[in-house]
Amino acid sequence: MNAPDPARLRESYADGELVEEGLPAEPLPLFAEWFSAAAAVGLAEPNAMVVATATPDGVPSARTVLLKGFGPDGFRFFTNLGSRKGRELEENPRAALVFPWHAMHRQIRIEGTVEELPRDDVRAYFDSRPHGSRIGAWASHQSAALDGRAEIEERYAALSERWPDDVPLPDFWGGYLVVPVAVEFWQGRPNRLHDRIRYRREGGEWKVERLSP
Repeated sequence: MNAPDPARLRESYADGELVEEGLPAEPLPLFAEWFSAAAAVGLAEPNAMVVATATPDGVPSARTVLLKGFGPDGFRFFTNLGSRKGRELEENPRAALVFPWHAMHRQIRIEGTVEELPRDDVRAYFDSRPHGSRIGAWASHQSAALDGRAEIEERYAALSERWPDDVPLPDFWGGYLVVPVAVEFWQGRPNRLHDRIRYRREGGEWKVERLSP
């Protein structure tokens, strides 16, 4: 295969540092600061995150999803409840998130429990989406096999004619709140001696600790 050797691809990280001095007592302010910085430098879709789930017997799966809100309660995203991740979260309501901001030599990892969002919250977000995205939510039986692209395009066209304006909220479409129990901030440093600071919830408090790179 005419492809570069991944073992020879190396980059030295020397753009920043992460030290304990001045860190907030909780992870959310630091997440907000880093997220704002990622958006400010023009990083493509800084809200793109990898969402990892697993079956009850430990078979993992991961995919990229867009973060649609965060706050003291946790991190929110929306999806088809019948998708693979939806089925896995129903049986095993735990997830891990990764924000891979490679261009900034930064990464944030989040682990937590997962709760389904109230339908009023789901409806409010669904109604805020572009018309085409709302139709797409109905047209896509997410994670189900297709005979070909024409199948979903025909379904989309038929639904667009059916709902030219208002689109109802599908009962199979919803949202999740990831309630963090651990949040790790990773800052690239030279010689692979990266900074890793982890916030870990113990009872009602957050413990801050430095991890080996």
